[in-house]
Amino acid sequence: MIKDLANFNKIIAHLKQIRFLRKMLMKRTKYPILVIIIITVLLISNGLFQNFSFAISPNECKVLKIYDGDTMTLQCQSAKVKVRLYCIDTPEMRQKPWGTQARDYLRSITPQSVRLVKIDKDRYGRIVGEVYSGDINLNLAQVEAGKAAVYNTYCKKQEYKEAENKAKEAKKGIWSQSGLHQKPWIWRRRSRN
Repeated sequence: MIKDLANFNKIIAHLKQIRFLRKMLMKRTKYPILVIIIITVLLISNGLFQNFSFAISPNECKVLKIYDGDTMTLQCQSAKVKVRLYCIDTPEMRQKPWGTQARDYLRSITPQSVRLVKIDKDRYGRIVGEVYSGDINLNLAQVEAGKAAVYNTYCKKQEYKEAENKAKEAKKGIWSQSGLHQKPWIWRRRSRN
């Protein structure tokens, strides 16, 4: 309630500023550039621009390729980036049928355009981040569906662990049968040796 009241007061303040600025613009002024600069500074400092959605936001990306259940290539503005999904690890493609199922599920829930929230870079130079379709966190959706395990070494968010526990209890996806597909990091280590 208090937060709604604060937002309401902020909107009223913005409307008052807009009325004031409109009056200023209607008057002939000697310094039109100065008026424009003042308006821009006021709008930015009050966070008014944050409420507008632009056609392509800086973190809006086109999906180019989904390799497996936790890696994809995106076109974000002019840059092509390889993204490793934060907090999760899915079976490798050679871990049949689990790897294929994880990749196919991710493909089925991923639209052509996604929002990327960058968190880090890994040792291979890939962006580590969370990928969203609207408000849906695709990383978390992989865990909830039982297609991915939580990569505890790198995951700091409790919601992933909670989702994994629910998937385990329901015996979804990789949790329906025991094996190394539940711990892809161990499978990779053993397959290198």
